[in-house]
Amino acid sequence: MTGFDDTELTHDGFLGGQLHLWQPKMGYRAGVDPVLLAASVPAKPGESVLDMGCGAGAAALCLGKRVGRLSLTGLEVQPAYAALARRNAEEAGVAMQVIEGDVSAPPAELRQMSFHHILSNPPYFDPSKRVRASDQGRERALAEIAPLAAWVELAARRLKPRGYLHVIQRTQRLPELLASAEGRLGSVEVLPLAARVGRAPEHVILRARKGGRAPFKLHGSVLIHHGANHVADADDYSSEIAAVLRKGQILSWPA
Repeated sequence: MTGFDDTELTHDGFLGGQLHLWQPKMGYRAGVDPVLLAASVPAKPGESVLDMGCGAGAAALCLGKRVGRLSLTGLEVQPAYAALARRNAEEAGVAMQVIEGDVSAPPAELRQMSFHHILSNPPYFDPSKRVRASDQGRERALAEIAPLAAWVELAARRLKPRGYLHVIQRTQRLPELLASAEGRLGSVEVLPLAARVGRAPEHVILRARKGGRAPFKLHGSVLIHHGANHVADADDYSSEIAAVLRKGQILSWPA
């Protein structure tokens, strides 16, 4: 894929306007998920962070806006999206190195690096079980080529001792994530994300630690919206989620 022309892009606000991202009109477009993922990472100034499959940079740059003086790196397989991530980082005033490469065959440059935190919003779908998107970039972002196990394996190799992995994924694929982490990462916690009260969570955030030994924790669901149904022509995010999306606040994990 070649680079995008500006006529093919939109300039979208995140974190209540603290961050703006160039995104393709017809390709993969970041929504709520990478923002919630970034908010779940307890990074501290001076630490190193890798965003695996960074796309246009949404998750890494949201984290960089919340936490200053991070050493941010993105890994992105699609050159056009990698170029967008570099552009977005420069315009946001957030230092971020973007490396082009695949999680299944990471480039030598990345293999020499290690990180305090790795976060990822990997493709949600098995391409054999869905209708293909007409846009090649969107299809590559949504339907996996590398299996989830490859993403977890790369994270386990590139994390520093006691470093954290955070992954957002569809709930139905949680068994794959847990199996992939077995023997590689420990202290696994799962934070389910439910659209509304009484509904099963459609997504989860998984946290795991290199060298962790704490027992597995399955937390109660975080509610994205107020009430059981959408009743007004306006967003109805819960107060916690609204603070994440509009103010860039942290998404707290239960003790």
